Amino acid sequence: MASTSRTRTGRGRGRGSGSSSLPPPPSTLPLIIEEFFIVVYEDPLVKKELPKKFADYLDGQEPAKVYLRAADCGPRLWTVEVLFDGQGRMYLDKGWEKFAIAHGVDFGWFLHFKYEGDDVLTVKVFDGTMCRRYYYSDDEDSDDESDDDVKPCIHPL
Repeated sequence: MASTSRTRTGRGRGRGSGSSSLPPPPSTLPLIIEEFFIVVYEDPLVKKELPKKFADYLDGQEPAKVYLRAADCGPRLWTVEVLFDGQGRMYLDKGWEKFAIAHGVDFGWFLHFKYEGDDVLTVKVFDGTMCRRYYYSDDEDSDDESDDDVKPCIHPL
């Protein structure tokens, strides 16, 4: 019985030796530093460390505080003091606890931040099922509230 041999010239999809349409390597793609996320692995009410690349992005303009706005929860801005530890790390400190309580932040939750400029961060909250939580505010004057008043944003489900 005669055997036939097959030669293989490559692996994967496609044929021919035309130019590759692969995307450029990740190191050459632009980095969007204004958006990032954190996952709540420890006590949701204690200060939260933000990514070092975001802290580096703010180098030279390190704000003493930022203003958090929950996406879809009205105009309210939550004042949160920022702590820089001198080693390039940035934390959401005093004021974070009130934001976390008002939005029910818990272990295993995923928080997406988008830097809007002027020290404002918009936050989208995803619960432990990795589904986004939508909130609304029933207080029309919510942006004038005292920082001592912790009025929760309401999750409709």
